[in-house]
Amino acid sequence: MYRPTRPLAILIVTVSAALAGCATVDAGAPRTPADPFERLNRTTFAFNDAVDRAVLKPVATGYRRYVPQPIRTGVTNFISNLAYPTTMVNNVLQLKLLAALSDAGRIVINTTVGLGGLLDPASAAGLARNDEDFGQTLGWWGLPAGPYLMLPLMGPSTLRDGPALYVDYLTDGRRLISDNDIGFAFTGISIIDRRARLIPAERVLEGAFDRYALIRSAFLQRREYLVRDGNMPEDDLEDDIFLDDDEFEEPAADAADAADAADTADTADTAAD
Repeated sequence: MYRPTRPLAILIVTVSAALAGCATVDAGAPRTPADPFERLNRTTFAFNDAVDRAVLKPVATGYRRYVPQPIRTGVTNFISNLAYPTTMVNNVLQLKLLAALSDAGRIVINTTVGLGGLLDPASAAGLARNDEDFGQTLGWWGLPAGPYLMLPLMGPSTLRDGPALYVDYLTDGRRLISDNDIGFAFTGISIIDRRARLIPAERVLEGAFDRYALIRSAFLQRREYLVRDGNMPEDDLEDDIFLDDDEFEEPAADAADAADAADTADTADTAAD
């Protein structure tokens, strides 16, 4: 059976980053309270950015340019549907039982009427697409996010959210893929799809004085926003990006989703790691 190595790698890298960070920050250097390992994180950010510019972004740009939008939307829908049990399980763990029932309905409708998840008739039926993970569940139960971490090749996270990804892996429908070759190919497509959906968000970073600091602020605020289900104190709501994944969906993607829903009845880009 296909066993993605990412969850275990995340766990190892998260712990390693925390330990290494303790040894790499100068005692007298100014620190951002949420980012005590900033020196290490910035080094990792530079590495990730170099890999992205050399490999991921060119491939993702070609994917957006040459693959028709309806096909890209179908790929995103299929990937999201396969991973959606994680959202349902975490809604149960957060005692949001009505939301969990809605999640179950989405899975059934999109898997059957939606042709295995390629289409999204559940949204047309009024079943909202929720966004939950185990990191949010831990936050919902009161566990603080902990230090900010920039994980190699994976992007922004925190000491709470990094290891939590392994728990999400256990409930991810993609574990059902039994063939290694298909599994690795599917992982590659998932990475390209997600990177392609992040491209519209890059306009926010253009001209930024400190891209690292902007991404850190956006990520931490968005995670807090998700943990609180959008119920943020008004004073905490700054002019931020990434509070809502849908903000950076392409208009064409929205139109394609609506057309798919009308026929039988995307997804969303952004995020980081």
